[in-house]
Amino acid sequence: MIRINIRKKLNIPGGITELVINNELELNKITALYGKSGAGKTSLLKIIAGLMQPEQGYIEVNGKIWLDTAEKINLPPQQRKIGFVFQDYALFPNMTVKQNLEYALGKQSDKQIITDLLNLTGLNDFADHKSATLSGGQKQRAALARALVRKPSLLLLDEPLSAIDTETRQELQHQLLQLHNQYRFTALLVSHDVDELFKLANEVICIHNGTITQSGTPADIFATKQTDNNLDLRGVVIALDGNDMSVLINRQILVLKNTGKHSVGDQIVMKFGQIVT
Repeated sequence: MIRINIRKKLNIPGGITELVINNELELNKITALYGKSGAGKTSLLKIIAGLMQPEQGYIEVNGKIWLDTAEKINLPPQQRKIGFVFQDYALFPNMTVKQNLEYALGKQSDKQIITDLLNLTGLNDFADHKSATLSGGQKQRAALARALVRKPSLLLLDEPLSAIDTETRQELQHQLLQLHNQYRFTALLVSHDVDELFKLANEVICIHNGTITQSGTPADIFATKQTDNNLDLRGVVIALDGNDMSVLINRQILVLKNTGKHSVGDQIVMKFGQIVT
């Protein structure tokens, strides 16, 4: 279990607010942070990583205390065993992909994980390429592999897929799930993409002006039963579950009756409450 109880004053575009988070996260799950820009999501990641200090706080990860301001405990980032994937990759451009991973691994003797991660992320053929020569998707794969190379207790992902095209984004979402199945890491993901949250997250925590306003599964947060027969909507099928079909429409998940005629990824059009395509 991960226990977080922190207070931190933040200077946001709308003025001064306070980030107040008191929550527990399950281990080996992907938990998403959702909310408007400036809500405090990235600040929370930085506090957990030890890159930002709260005025008051307590963080415990799997029984080990990372932060306790009352007891003057504050582990530096390198002792917190975290992996951090930034939106802008943050790779060393003068190093090859393999050298980036070796640098992150440090003096640990088990180098096999580098080979494993290069294979899992499809970067084996690019291991000796300088990171500056890679495409956006390849850079993000390299950043993800680097973050996992030391088998972190907690993987922090700050909108890692927002700067790449849709097709590459979908491929990386699938790859992230594969890596999670392989290594069973605990992850905290910041994302504004409802479709992405539905695909990746076990739980979603909504943050508004520094406080948690809602939490639950993606279906709990975003899904609504379709009852308005006057809607004229277009969407995409993102999940099928027995008699229910989940459709992403206008950043909301609508749960419709599963007619058995559609597959995940199909585009649908609704007119007057009826699916016409």
